[in-house]
Amino acid sequence: MAPPPRRNPPHQNPTRRKVLVVRQDLKMGAGKIASQCAHAATGLYAELLSSNRGLLRQWEQLGQAKIVLTCKNQQEMNRLKETAEHRGIPTFIVADAGRTQVSFMLMPIYLL
Repeated sequence: MAPPPRRNPPHQNPTRRKVLVVRQDLKMGAGKIASQCAHAATGLYAELLSSNRGLLRQWEQLGQAKIVLTCKNQQEMNRLKETAEHRGIPTFIVADAGRTQVSFMLMPIYLL
């Protein structure tokens, strides 16, 4: 018997999700993480309002999904940012006292 077909093949029906990445090595409390994530979310939103309204509207129309992930340290965050930018994914970095704490990306995620 053949396996059931995929509901949404990777080339169809993408959903857009905001992905917030928080550094683990800074050991921030829950309130600080929430605050920094809010800064990142509003920062990228403001940038996209002026630079890419179409992408922003897609995200809004597809339910405004958000995901919060962690990375180990600054080096890992830099690699994630570089990879996202290489793929044309907008990013926004929040720095507090000169340390990058939260990276924010609006990424296409395909539901399989």
